[in-house]
Amino acid sequence: MKDTSKNIVLIDSNDIGVLRLTLNDPDNKNALSEFMMQKLINAITEASKDNSVKVIVIASTGNVFCSGHNLKEIKEARRAKDSGESFYLELFKTCSYLMQLIVNCSKPVIAEVSGIATAAGCQLVASCDLAVSSNSAKFATPGVNIGLFCSTPMVALSRNVSKKEAMKMLLTGDMIDAVEAKRISLINDYVSEDKLEESVNNLANKISKKSLMTIKIGKEAFYKQYDMSLSDAYEYTSMVMAQNTLKDDAKEGISSFIEKRDPNWKDN
Repeated sequence: MKDTSKNIVLIDSNDIGVLRLTLNDPDNKNALSEFMMQKLINAITEASKDNSVKVIVIASTGNVFCSGHNLKEIKEARRAKDSGESFYLELFKTCSYLMQLIVNCSKPVIAEVSGIATAAGCQLVASCDLAVSSNSAKFATPGVNIGLFCSTPMVALSRNVSKKEAMKMLLTGDMIDAVEAKRISLINDYVSEDKLEESVNNLANKISKKSLMTIKIGKEAFYKQYDMSLSDAYEYTSMVMAQNTLKDDAKEGISSFIEKRDPNWKDN
């Protein structure tokens, strides 16, 4: 059963390039339905090509940030002749594409987590470049409790926290609070609920003032070098820095620093 709500993802931007994508399906706990995921994919794809967008924030309405996949949708699919196999494969492929799109997007993506983030919702948080939550937020990968191991959320989770911490979350399905989430590096920080949006906006605004070209180069290089050997990583990033140094914005940035003035970025 597909959600056809036109406003399932609210899209808003400010005049300094911060794009807010707000999950807006609180009645379904902001579950990642097919329709919800496609809306996010479309919005992030467009933002990647839009030079006026500097930073993307993913937020939510209601008291659940994202509950993961829509279990009612999954149950309904079992009525199909193949018991839902083709639907499930497409669903998880779409979700995997969304998570990779966030990582591969040239713009930094920040999760603004209010409430609970479970299963693919926790995966969404882990896939973002940065994450700030309210101090009352909670996180879990509870699929094991219903006989459906969080295998795809595991990919993002295990790339953010240590193997032992990831396995503990995956094997127990236990909920962790914001303090623990920060300790294991699932999130960057937590603040009081009434300061959450302000805190995320301050972070996004600070990043938006940087050179768009420089951020693009840096984000791409960060993820590419992560899984390389030490020597390969240094060889690759030496090449990246050499090419970066030749860019106009690097010339401008160095000159402005020496001349003690604000840089005038050209984003090239």
